[in-house]
Amino acid sequence: MMRIGSGYDVHRFGAGDHVMLGGLRIAHTHGVVAHSDGDVILHALMDAMLGAAGAGDIGQHFPPGDARFSGADSRDLLREVVRMVAARGFTLENCDLTLVAEVPRIASHRDAICESIAAALAVDRTRVNLKATTAEGLGALGRSEGIAAQAIVLLREVDSA
Repeated sequence: MMRIGSGYDVHRFGAGDHVMLGGLRIAHTHGVVAHSDGDVILHALMDAMLGAAGAGDIGQHFPPGDARFSGADSRDLLREVVRMVAARGFTLENCDLTLVAEVPRIASHRDAICESIAAALAVDRTRVNLKATTAEGLGALGRSEGIAAQAIVLLREVDSA
C-alpha cells in the first residue's frame, strides 16, 4: 500500500542572522519567529509524513507551548517522525519539497539541503527533491515578511514478510 501526505509551514521573519532550511544554517539578514528552530522545510516535511501515516501533525507530537521543544533542532524532530512512521509500518518512498520565499535565495545551497534531509531521513539522496519559487511580490511572502514551504510525500507500506 502507498499513502500520500502533504504538509505546509510558514514563519515570519524576526531578529537574527540566519534561517534553518532543511537542517542547514543559511546566512540571512533575519531569523524566523518560532518555538523550535523554525525550519519551514522540515516542518512541512514532518507534517506530510505524519499525515500520510495517519498520525496527526507536528503540533500534536511537538506542541509549541512545550518547553522541551523550545529551540529544538528540527532534524532531531524529523528523526522521531521517521520512527513514528516506521512504527505504523511505513517508510518514505520520496518527498517533493517547495520553498516559497523572496529571500534568501537557495540555488547555491540546494544540493547541500537535499543531502542534509536525506541523511536525517536515512534515505538515498535521490528520494529528496527541492524546488524554490517566489511569491512574485504578492502578499506577506512577496513583501519578504516571512518564508514558507510545502511538502508532498509518498510512503510505502513495509512488507511484513
